[in-house]
This record gives sequence, structure tokens and C-alpha cells, in this order.
Amino acid sequence: MEKFAIPCVAAIIEKIVNNEKYILIQTRQKEDGAETNGMLEVPAGKIREYENIFEALKREVKEETGLTITKILGEDRQISNLIGDNEVISYTPYCVTQNLSGAYSIILNTFLCGEAEGELLTETNESQNIHWIKIEELKKILKNNPEKIFLLHINALQKYLET
Repeated sequence: MEKFAIPCVAAIIEKIVNNEKYILIQTRQKEDGAETNGMLEVPAGKIREYENIFEALKREVKEETGLTITKILGEDRQISNLIGDNEVISYTPYCVTQNLSGAYSIILNTFLCGEAEGELLTETNESQNIHWIKIEELKKILKNNPEKIFLLHINALQKYLET
């Protein structure tokens, strides 16, 4: 039986406190996570059928962290067309990552999110230890212990740290 990759979204959510930049990370704890549970990740999840990708990102962030995304970089540049009952959008994510082997096939659209509001949860049914991490600390983890980070998020985080 032919299988297809699952489209997903992820959010690199930034905040600045006292001129120091942080991003939101969490410990992965998915029902179907198997050996990936316990790894660090950014908020992420699957896109529902016909769900607008930006709405999917907002929904996943809310479900996993309690926060409401108020700014997604690139959302204002999406192109939308409606012909009859058919609507399509085009967009440019920050980074697209595809795993080519492993437990399940995913194509991950990662977006930079400049603003979020609300009360941060500490854990949900999909994530634990939700917290803000200093950029310098994240750099150390990526350099010294990359195996602690969910593989599908490493490339986007490395790209983020290089800019």
C-alpha cells in the first residue's frame, strides 16, 4: 500500500527580555512518539484536511503551550485565490524540512513567530517542561548534544541561529 508524507507545521516563537533573545521549547511527549519522546522540540503538529496552514500553526501552538500567536512572519504575504468553490493559498515558510527515513514521513513547514500572548502552560498531553530558553543555551545544546533535539527541528533551529 502506497503511503504519503504527512504535512505539519512548527513555530519558532521569539521573545526579547532585557535585550536578550529567547525562544520557546518543550519536551516532546506524544502518544505515538516512541523513541522521540523526551527530546526537545518547538511547538509543532499536523495540518488537518483543508485547514489553512496559519490557522493550523496557531491551533497547534495554543494546544501545546496555551499561548496565542499574534504575529507569524510571512502571513501577511500569502497569496490567495478563490475560483468557484475552490480556494488556494501560497505562502513562504521560514524553513521546510523533510525526513527521508525513520518511523514516519513528515514534511515540516516551520515559521518564525514574533509575538505570542497568554499564559504559558508548563505541560499538556503532548508536551512537558514548556519554557523559554536563551539563545546561547540553545546554541550549546545544538553543538554539544544535538541528539537531545527532535531531528526534524534541528535544521530550522540551526538556520535560525545562523541569522
